[in-house]
Amino acid sequence: MEAMERLSSHLKTRLVDLRKAKREGIKVVGYMPGGYLPEELILAAEAVPLCLARGGDHAAVEDAGAFISRWVDTFCRAQIGYGVSGEDPYYNIIDLLAIPITDNNVRAISDVLDYNTDLEIFPFGVPHKKEESTYRYYLHGIRRLKTRLEDAAGKAIDEARLRDAILLCNRERDLLKKISLLRTSKRPPLSSKDFIALSHGSLLADKSFMVDTLETVYNTIEEAPVGSLKGPRILLTGSTLASGDSRVIDLIEDSGGVVVIEEFDEGLRPYWTNVSLDGDCMTSLARSYFMERVPRRGSGRQGSVGISLSSYARIFRLTELSGII
Repeated sequence: MEAMERLSSHLKTRLVDLRKAKREGIKVVGYMPGGYLPEELILAAEAVPLCLARGGDHAAVEDAGAFISRWVDTFCRAQIGYGVSGEDPYYNIIDLLAIPITDNNVRAISDVLDYNTDLEIFPFGVPHKKEESTYRYYLHGIRRLKTRLEDAAGKAIDEARLRDAILLCNRERDLLKKISLLRTSKRPPLSSKDFIALSHGSLLADKSFMVDTLETVYNTIEEAPVGSLKGPRILLTGSTLASGDSRVIDLIEDSGGVVVIEEFDEGLRPYWTNVSLDGDCMTSLARSYFMERVPRRGSGRQGSVGISLSSYARIFRLTELSGII
């Protein structure tokens, strides 16, 4: 598909574009995946957001062994390995690394990189409980982040600029949702690999370019002919689906299965709900990114032994939406 090829070309030259932007004084802000970092704040500061979700490289996991216990989550150890190596181009290009602390594994990324690298780290807490007091705590955290971004970028984040950023990100989420739901057809017009490539691409690509790409993909596949599908329709769920890690999907497709929906804590961009434009934008961001965000695990990795009841309901609903049941 031509749009997918354009996205691939865009990502191949992304570092070149970012270096040019930095020479022009634009700041690049990296952040950890998980769905708790409002990209809208970074965009409203006229900085560039980069979600660091790379994985599938065991060498980076091994490199982290000199700095952290092997009991830490594999994805988080990989991020430590990339960060301390001094060789990862995306870690090397960021001016600030924002880390929503969802559990002790993610905290390890923050602590190890803060102590062992020159990266400027901005951590903020993400509570496990959803209640008014924890909502206020999260809101305080992203307000602190807003101030830090304004200082770094030298730009005030006013309400008008923030609303524009929310509109842009809402459009991206809308398109990802519409494209994903096209897979409810008897023969999905887009493979899971291609959908995941779109999601992973959106973590690094220029936001306006990504929205245009998603528009083109949707318009291209919306009228695709529908045939019959042989083999099971599968919901793929888990903790992290990192960029570059496709072994499980390869196994499923090689065995005749078709992944028609994915649900992961980290690695894929959340797209099912939008940020409201009613009222104050900061409170709307906190409501959407924290109160309405339903993680797959009941309490994150730390102390978690299963899936929360709300997550069971969410996964059941996804199986209905995708036509699995």
